[in-house]
Amino acid sequence: MVTKVDKKLIRKLIENGVEASLIPGFIRSFANAYLINPDMSHCQANKRLKYLGWNNIEIDYHTHQLAITSLETKGLRQLEYKSAPWYLNGFNTKSIPATSLLD
Repeated sequence: MVTKVDKKLIRKLIENGVEASLIPGFIRSFANAYLINPDMSHCQANKRLKYLGWNNIEIDYHTHQLAITSLETKGLRQLEYKSAPWYLNGFNTKSIPATSLLD
């Protein structure tokens, strides 16, 4: 189920340079980093994501909060160390019309 938060998160990630096809992997990396340190700031998240190979991606505070909200809505503890398909099962970025991302 795609929520408004998910749509906003996808839009923000695309604006920040994440290709739509890479969003599930990016979210998986973010979720794993967040599970290690739930109190991390967006600056700390960026450092951790760079360490995980997301060198050209910087998330801002708003995107960080959207990602946390999206993960917590889906049940963060159930997502622990899952592969990328868990996020794909929730929604498919290709099936969301670009115009709906503007809502």
